Amino acid sequence: MRIAVTGSSGLIGSSLRFALEGRGHQVTRIVRPQSRGVRGQVVVWDPPRGMLEAAGLEGHDVVIHLAGENIAGLWTRRKKAALRESRIVGTRLLSETLARLRRPPRALLSASAAGYYGNRPAGVVVDEDSPPGTGFLAELAVEWERATEAAASAGIRVVCMRFGLVLSRKGGVLAPMLPLFRLGLGARLGTGEQAWSWIALAEIAPAVWHVLEHATLTGPINFVAPRAVTQAEFVRTLAHVLRRPAFVSLPEWLLRPVLGEMADELFLNGVRVAPRRLAESGYRFRYPDLEPALRALLGASS
Repeated sequence: MRIAVTGSSGLIGSSLRFALEGRGHQVTRIVRPQSRGVRGQVVVWDPPRGMLEAAGLEGHDVVIHLAGENIAGLWTRRKKAALRESRIVGTRLLSETLARLRRPPRALLSASAAGYYGNRPAGVVVDEDSPPGTGFLAELAVEWERATEAAASAGIRVVCMRFGLVLSRKGGVLAPMLPLFRLGLGARLGTGEQAWSWIALAEIAPAVWHVLEHATLTGPINFVAPRAVTQAEFVRTLAHVLRRPAFVSLPEWLLRPVLGEMADELFLNGVRVAPRRLAESGYRFRYPDLEPALRALLGASS
């Protein structure tokens, strides 16, 4: 297949690109003007200027949209504006461009986030049919997914991939934790009872391929492992895998003055997300449980 990918140099995008190329597919990288020199076939776009080389996308079978500003960093007004623009403006430009092609792709797989569901009580489990939550990340995810409407209206199969916390030693939520945990400074945040819905980076490419092979899968799909954990369980498990202690506790009153809104949205809130549509369509998870997943990605022996 001919597959075009935005965000192909990011954590998920680079892993997915290598996996697709390893299967023998032709991958076109949709890149910003400053990245014209990358190797392979490229299409240039510049979302803030409304520019996308549409002709280069004619005849592709699938477009996978992963580009977006990194969520990490203090949420200043400028940062939040960049998060919105990079997700909503870019997705809308891509969606509207694909809708106008003479030979549009059969499918658009567009990134979203489990943050769509907002903060939920510890015992509540949500799935793809659950309503959106409240807060900045939930509202951002709703707008992000809505930006794909032009492609869907044109008859393109649209899948919104609601990613949980992506675990990788190279980036995502885990990489910045590792130095602290290796020093024995892994910390429970707040009560530690907030649910963390996660997915191993190595799970994403097989799950994407499963979605591509099952044409009946459309709309939102939760890209999360079937067994979420509390933040305290995550800390205990990672410390155990690394064979380090983890006795530090950071209370809410300490985190909120330092991190502001970001403290709640990223660290103190939680939601237990079920990958119902992947499971019901027959997907078999490689990494359903946290400890084996951490051992695999960290190369830790049992």
